[in-house]
This record gives sequence, structure tokens and C-alpha cells, in this order.
Amino acid sequence: MTRLRTPYGFHTTTDQVLQGVDLTGKRALVTGAASGIGTETARALASVGADVTLAVRNTDAGQQVADEITATTGNPHVSVAPLDLANQTSVRAFTDAWVGPLHILVNNAGIMALPELERSPEGWEMQFATNYLGHFALTLGLHGALAAANGARIVSLASNGHLFSPVVFDDLHYQFRPYDPWTAYGQSKTADVLLAVEAFRLWANDGITANALNPGAIATNLQKHTGGLRTPVERQKTVQQGAATTVLVAASPLLDGVGGRYFEDLNEAHTVSQRSADYIGVAGYALDPENAHRLWEIATRLVHRTG
Repeated sequence: MTRLRTPYGFHTTTDQVLQGVDLTGKRALVTGAASGIGTETARALASVGADVTLAVRNTDAGQQVADEITATTGNPHVSVAPLDLANQTSVRAFTDAWVGPLHILVNNAGIMALPELERSPEGWEMQFATNYLGHFALTLGLHGALAAANGARIVSLASNGHLFSPVVFDDLHYQFRPYDPWTAYGQSKTADVLLAVEAFRLWANDGITANALNPGAIATNLQKHTGGLRTPVERQKTVQQGAATTVLVAASPLLDGVGGRYFEDLNEAHTVSQRSADYIGVAGYALDPENAHRLWEIATRLVHRTG
């Protein structure tokens, strides 16, 4: 399969990607939209007419962002809804309350490199619970809304951190391994790629496409446990550049019908067999269809067990 190339690159911004795009009448949902690239993603989609829902833990902060987006874009169709991805009860409440079609689902929220082992209310390792299982349950619960859109897109935010670890199926929640912040983060981000791979395989006939991406290195609240962004300056992006790959996957006509792939710097990444010093590329294990199917089956059992 030929890698998809676009006219865009590392320095492209959200507004450049969306030139000529009209999302009027389309509904978009962005998780973690109260800060960072989630806020910019929501703003960019609203700027071209989308009806955008900000799914956030802190609804006060979310409402402030929504008001700012409306003020700057003139789009009054920006709303806020409570969602705690680390808590399956919250995820079920959100999906049960959703009414009508959903054209764009941006699984953006995430946590990174928790210094100590933490567990969700279900007993799951917290990074895996938040970054992957919360989004998996959200995506599964919104399948009907996505199918009703007749051409929906699922956007799964991963990271070059996925190169730190595959999914360790025999010990997802660090019951046996010594906890490590970075392999836990890496496993969760690999899982986010696999989510897109299997969602596209299962739901393509419903008109649903799903892709994963690495937004790049952007200074946001994500680094609060790591002492700040340490990526070399020449590899750092602004928020507008960082959200550009998300917006490409969410809304660009260049990706019509495209699914099951991983993008970085606004182009499809090449597959790598080992981690390089520049952390560029996507690991083969993150795109492996057998891994994707196995993880989907495990995740389905886990989230249904909590229902």
C-alpha cells in the first residue's frame, strides 16, 4: 500500500489545512478540549462551521474555552459536556446521553508518564485506562451515532511515545511487571493506534473511517509530570502546528475513504522495525491487524464487565 502524501508538512497550521473546507451541519466531539491542542482542534473545527462538543472533566474550564471559541469564530454551536475517561460510569453516562449523528470523533484527551502506579476505579493501570480504555468505551458507545452520520471519521491521538512499548497482553495493568511511567504511556499510545486499525476494519461498511496520529512535540499540560518539554527546539511545534495533523485526519478531503493508518507531520508515517534517535515512524506492532483484533476483544470484555 502506497503511503499517503499531502502538500503539507511540519510547519503547517490548522487554518492552512482547513482552507476551503466547510463543516456546516457536521457535528464534532473533541475530548480533552479544555486545554492544549484539544482547544485548538475545537476552535479550528468551529471556525469552519462545525457544531462542536467539548467533552471535558472540568466543565467550568470547558465552558470558558467554549465561550472564547464562540467569541473568536462567531460560531454559537459550541457546547460542553462532562466526561471523565478514567471512569467507565462517566463514559457510559456520556454515550447514553448522546442524541443524533456524530460526524467527527476526536479522541484527544490523555495523560502522560504518571510517576507512580495509579489505578482507575476499575483497578486498571491509569494511563491505559484513560488514554485507551476510556476512549475505546466512548468510541464503542457512539458507534450508532457514527454510523448514522454516513461518512464519519474517528481520530485517535497517539504519540511517538508508542515506540517505547507494544501492548503487553499478558500484563496490561502492571500486576507482574515493575511499573515504569514511560512503558505504561507507550503501551497506551500503541493501543490508541490499534483502536483505529480495528475500528476501520470492523466499521468501514458503515461508512466510518478511523486513523491515528502523532501530533508532535507541543508544550502543554501533558508534560506536567515530566518537568516540561525536552524535545530539541527544532522539533517543537506551536499549538496551531501540533493540532494540524489532527485536523487533517478529522476534516481534510484528502483523507476521504482512508482508514487504518498512522500520520505524523501531516503525512502518513513510514513503518519502522526499531526505535531511532529521532523517534520518527510507526512501529509495525502498532499497525498489526492481529494485535488490533486481539486488543479489541480484550477491551470489549473489560468494558462490558464494568457495565
